[in-house]
Amino acid sequence: MNKSSTISLSVATAVGLGAIIGAGIFVLSGSTIALAGSDAIIAFIAVGFVAVLIALQIGELGTIMPNVQGASYSFVYNAFGSELGFITGIIFYISSVVAISAISLGFGAYLSSLLGISQSFSMYLAIPLIALLAVMNLIGLKKAAKADFFLVIIKIAVLFVFVAFALYIAFVLGKFNPANFVVSASQSGIGPIAAASIAIVFAYSGFQTISTFTSRVKGGPNAAAKAILLSVLLSLAVYVLIVISMMLLVPSSVYKVSTADPISLALTSVSAPYALELLVGIGALIATISASLAMILRASRIVYQLGKDGLLPKLLRKYNPKRDVSPNGVIVTTAIAIAFLFSGNIYIIAAISAFGTLFVYLMSSFALVHFRRIHKKSSFRSPFYPYISIISILAILAFIAGMPAESLIINTIFIISLLLIYYFFMEYKHKKIVKIRLFR
Repeated sequence: MNKSSTISLSVATAVGLGAIIGAGIFVLSGSTIALAGSDAIIAFIAVGFVAVLIALQIGELGTIMPNVQGASYSFVYNAFGSELGFITGIIFYISSVVAISAISLGFGAYLSSLLGISQSFSMYLAIPLIALLAVMNLIGLKKAAKADFFLVIIKIAVLFVFVAFALYIAFVLGKFNPANFVVSASQSGIGPIAAASIAIVFAYSGFQTISTFTSRVKGGPNAAAKAILLSVLLSLAVYVLIVISMMLLVPSSVYKVSTADPISLALTSVSAPYALELLVGIGALIATISASLAMILRASRIVYQLGKDGLLPKLLRKYNPKRDVSPNGVIVTTAIAIAFLFSGNIYIIAAISAFGTLFVYLMSSFALVHFRRIHKKSSFRSPFYPYISIISILAILAFIAGMPAESLIINTIFIISLLLIYYFFMEYKHKKIVKIRLFR
């Protein structure tokens, strides 16, 4: 590999943060507070803890297979074969594409707010964003990653300005109100926390982007594993600080599930200086741009790997080694992401993406169990194995059980459809059906 094509640890971590810190905090944080009140903090920490466990396992899997571009899809494909690999890969890909749409809608909502126009225009503002970021991805992996690095620095700086303002209002001006953190009857209990967790799962889903270019990270697979873990831990700290700050400013009752710009709402509610509202609005635009850029990068590399493995048409195998990009993968991803913009409510879109994320996490944990069982060598080892995998699997199943009915129905139909498509092509290609005896 050419030295000039490598990506530093800091840039790789920034790409992970870029994919994580986007619509999850700037758009869906209001939904989580509306659903669970101050218990949203517990939900962010709980989901963040599970994300850390998954990040450790994916970090290990990345050192086992450093040269694949499909992240969890590739881990499952190599562990269990084409059938489960195909289902996992398509679900992972669609989940990533849906995430692009949800994050871009967040961009449209904040831009509409800054321009003073109706948020019904959000999707129309999101379309040129996706197209522009597709062009940036076509320029090449390294340039896209470096652009993301600078965007991440800016958006984290803006978020810390918001945190500083909230602390100033609450503790310097003496306006701290404990009642802001009171949980109402409708927000208390496991149910509301579980509902809030769905949006939060979506918020943490971006770190796998790093797994699609493990071999390009300077320092090798171990450095990539470190970048994955760092991106999750840093985003966890940022998320908790922002949610606390939002409730330092206004009570949880102010936020609604449908609120598209909750941080701006918090600032408006306390009559913050216009300059600060403008700064946060621009920060939100940068955050959603950064996250969308990273997600397009991830999705295009997943669909390329599916094509390379022969599970999708040959058209998707086109690859530009000089730019380290799959041009057709980027174009197809862009078209599908724009189509998903018209699919409805951002919370439901996020829930559909979250299901795919959880399914992929689940399969990744099983893949690690498989590779540990056959004693596959890796340069990075997840601590506390097998407990780390057991806890992850149980937690993921609990999150799936608490998902909205619409998401579960849509994704169940989708999985059944994928099975039918897979076996149709098996029959069409006259492939022999594998028969094994599960029990003696």
